Amino acid sequence: MGASIIDSSIFGNIFSTEAMREVWSDRNRTTKYIDIERALAIVQGRLGIIPQEAADEIVRNCDIDKIDMDKLRQQTERIGYPVLGVVSQLNALCRDKLGEFCHWGATTQDITDTATVLQIREGLAIIDEELTAISAALAKISREHRDTPVIGRSNLQQAIPVTFGFKAAAILAGIERHRERLAQLRVRVLMGEFGGACGTLASIERGAMETQAGLMQELGLAQPDIAWHTVRDTIAEVGAFLGLVGGSLGKIAMDVKLMMQHEVAEVYEPFAPGRGSSSTMPQKRNPISSCYIHAAISVVRQHAASLMDAMVADHERSTGPWEIEWIALPEAFCLLAGALKQTRFVLEGLEVDPAAMRKNIDLTNGLVMSEAVMMGLGPYIGREYAHDLVYDLCRQAIKENRPLLDILAEHPEINVHLSRDKLAELCDPANYLGQAGVMVDKVLARLK
Repeated sequence: MGASIIDSSIFGNIFSTEAMREVWSDRNRTTKYIDIERALAIVQGRLGIIPQEAADEIVRNCDIDKIDMDKLRQQTERIGYPVLGVVSQLNALCRDKLGEFCHWGATTQDITDTATVLQIREGLAIIDEELTAISAALAKISREHRDTPVIGRSNLQQAIPVTFGFKAAAILAGIERHRERLAQLRVRVLMGEFGGACGTLASIERGAMETQAGLMQELGLAQPDIAWHTVRDTIAEVGAFLGLVGGSLGKIAMDVKLMMQHEVAEVYEPFAPGRGSSSTMPQKRNPISSCYIHAAISVVRQHAASLMDAMVADHERSTGPWEIEWIALPEAFCLLAGALKQTRFVLEGLEVDPAAMRKNIDLTNGLVMSEAVMMGLGPYIGREYAHDLVYDLCRQAIKENRPLLDILAEHPEINVHLSRDKLAELCDPANYLGQAGVMVDKVLARLK
């Protein structure tokens, strides 16, 4: 029975995904412990550090299906860590006490940290796949709506027109930066740990560095230059990355929520019968996915902060900060996976209403074109004076509830310089989109 939202049989696939839960499951984590012990035996047998017969026997028994998980739970509750329980069971499975050579020269944290890195590698692969799909969805929206005018908003107020493609491409550029960050952090983060008690490998008399190098090669991880038992920047970097990605997903969710309001109605999450309906108000179409995204990424950010707290570790082996990672890292990955899934769903099926976008631009009777008018008047009467004059005329247009164009065309300080036709051009939103299209094209070109 799942007690957390991630493991809930009801909410689990809303707030997370089966694939990411599997990455951080007890079985997969324990499998990673066994994979490391197997690789260690292979390398140490090859180097002659342990008898080849022992290495072969250990490898033969490194099978997750041979581990008694209930017994491992009991051992972990007694010992405090699961690695020793795994090693004890492997030892018992081996004949003629050959299992005594299992875990030779290693310490619990070596196995735990390296297993965590292997899980991180799998988790990042899932995130990479989702980011790639989200990038493709945003690129499609940017391309299709490159020239679709929509009002830009500042402090929730109508500002000047932009395009919906511009709005999507700005987010797309951020997603692409996340993909770049992911590629860069893999080099630093996907690094194993094998240092022994305090990181010096003093427990292996000969072939210590060769063992470490061979182990990492077997596992496909980078070899560390020095032990990082209590230097946790790489794990914290992963948390920071998850938090950054979550922030971008939250930005998408926030804009979709605001644009789905009845008073705005410019975009909608994908429709499905009954989705987002209210138990009492049949007319409602709630932004369900966006709400879940917002909730999930807010918790991810808190976990990112917790992982930075875990960096404050004492001496060569810590007394508590390490365990913070055991709580925060799996939950952060699982919640972000859910947010990524919901975001992909929203973007791949996003309903866009260009007519509603244009209608909203026209709501203010042309007031949103005041900057364009000010800039058009600037060469004739000065930009600052034009600003103050247009400001006063905007107030007049609001008071009289008349189109700004009519007020402008009647004013003697303006019509002496600009005809009504010229003023109409300045008040046309399609003529004041700046370099939006050029910028969209630049973002899309970088994808190629």
